[in-house]
Amino acid sequence: MILLAGSLWGTIGLFIKLLDERGSTSEYTTLLRMSFAFLLLLVFTLIKEGPGAFRISRRMLLSCMLLGFVSMSLNNLCYSNAVSRLGMSLAAAILYLAPLFTSVQSKLLFHETIGPRKILALFLNVAGCVLAATGGNFAEVTVSLAGLLFALGAALAYSTQNIFGRLATDEGSPLVVATYNFFFATVFTAIVTRPWTAMARPFDPQILLFGFLFGLIPTTLAYLLYFAGIQGLTETSKVPVLCSMELVVATILGIAVFREAVSPVAVGGIALILVSIILMNKQSTI
Repeated sequence: MILLAGSLWGTIGLFIKLLDERGSTSEYTTLLRMSFAFLLLLVFTLIKEGPGAFRISRRMLLSCMLLGFVSMSLNNLCYSNAVSRLGMSLAAAILYLAPLFTSVQSKLLFHETIGPRKILALFLNVAGCVLAATGGNFAEVTVSLAGLLFALGAALAYSTQNIFGRLATDEGSPLVVATYNFFFATVFTAIVTRPWTAMARPFDPQILLFGFLFGLIPTTLAYLLYFAGIQGLTETSKVPVLCSMELVVATILGIAVFREAVSPVAVGGIALILVSIILMNKQSTI
């Protein structure tokens, strides 16, 4: 389920490009994604589980709030700022330190064992993600302290998704967790960015259509699979490695749909990602 979720997340770039071409801003695209996902999940959860499903404990509500505020909205805002200050290559490289942060958090919070096999898988995964995302090209890198802090903030916020998601789904339905998650993400994004004020035609039918599909395919469906998957997984540190399938699918779509050129270095990065996924899931006592 987590591998499927990562694969669906690999289509995110496709929807962002389609919305960009029609005049949407990055902030408005984010809001469309969050709000449509919330509405879809709300309707689906009410039909499947009824209004009573939304009565949850304070602990679960707090986990859902943190998922929405920190893991989604803060992550998106920090990453956007990091890209503008550091450029895509360095920002992406730092973002994919997230699996290391998740492993440390899992060790401290859930007392998970980190053996040689897992350390090797994490190293290969981080290296593969950096190479696949950047193609090894850091020629246009610009370094600023603010940019580095934003990038580290994005990586840390991204890594907490697996922790808060596990805490929330330990108690409740993945449907309810996902619905609350996107409700809080929508509220936070709307209040902080107010993106509709920078849009000439915020209710353009094509923008709304692609926004709806963005909210459905790599968001609603992906997160339902993701939250259902982490319910059955006892090792949280595995999750970001499995989710890195997103980069593999994104690269394949870039080649197939947009005829993007891919360097041998990026292909090598994809190979490392696949090896790390296999290694992380190999049954072993070490």
